[in-house]
Amino acid sequence: MSQALILNRAAAPVWSTTNTGMVFMALAMLVLPVGDTFAKILTGVMGPVEVTMWRLLAQGFCLLPIVVLLRHRLRGAMFSPVVALSGLLVMITLTSLVTAFSVMPIATAIAIFFAEPLILTLLAGPLLGEVAGPRRYAAVGVGLVGALIVIRPGFSEFGLATLLPLVAATAYALNMIVLRRACATRSGLTVQCGATVYAALGMAGVMCALSAADVVELAPLTRPAWTWGAIFGCGAFAAASFVLIAEAFRHAEATTLAPFQYLEIVGATAAGFLVFSEFPDGLTWLGVAIILGSGAYIVHRERQRDVRVPRRRRGGR
Repeated sequence: MSQALILNRAAAPVWSTTNTGMVFMALAMLVLPVGDTFAKILTGVMGPVEVTMWRLLAQGFCLLPIVVLLRHRLRGAMFSPVVALSGLLVMITLTSLVTAFSVMPIATAIAIFFAEPLILTLLAGPLLGEVAGPRRYAAVGVGLVGALIVIRPGFSEFGLATLLPLVAATAYALNMIVLRRACATRSGLTVQCGATVYAALGMAGVMCALSAADVVELAPLTRPAWTWGAIFGCGAFAAASFVLIAEAFRHAEATTLAPFQYLEIVGATAAGFLVFSEFPDGLTWLGVAIILGSGAYIVHRERQRDVRVPRRRRGGR
């Protein structure tokens, strides 16, 4: 073998675990909108609250064999008040998003939902003591302007429903803070599985209460047969995205993976166009660009902070 060939092979890039994490995250963000598409289809034959309940029950059912397979990664108490709080926030997040999907394009709802990193930056100060610098707070302000462009209070054809993804984003940001606390003594898989169980049981309780009060009708056996396939698809894709995200974070740092979350908008736009012939208008895309730009800047500043702060002080893996 020639020396040049040996040198070329030695210089060839090695596939790293970080690359594996990025691939998992990209796949997760493209899979998530598929589950959302099933949820939106289901809102045509049942209410958003019922769709959320069946989605969570199906997700828990699909997660069960995965948990058995990965049981060696379970650590800490799966059922506790802090995990129950996470489950409650999951209920609020999904109910708000599914209700939004029922009245607006998936891509528009997801675009507003991407205000979540901005909201998390604001909440991290008072709740976690992680105070951001003035430039990051300025980026938050710019990003929220982008969200207002998408929402267009008083002018949007979707009315107050445009606030629902913002409610979902706030609940999701709060859940991220709860997860940071809970994962201090538990594995991420333990917390996520426990939260799914709490959320599924909680939504079942809500549906039973609403059905008993004749507010909603809960009669799944009278639904079209295809709804069961859609429910399973909803839960299966949600569970698959959950496992892919968990594997992504096992292989790569959060700041490396954060930009890949924006691929969800690509998947949501494609799904909305192919299945529902929906496509966001120009103002929505302007707002999306502002939100994504602000979020990307916050991620960039977080990376710079991680470089400056020694790993031992961050308590890294």
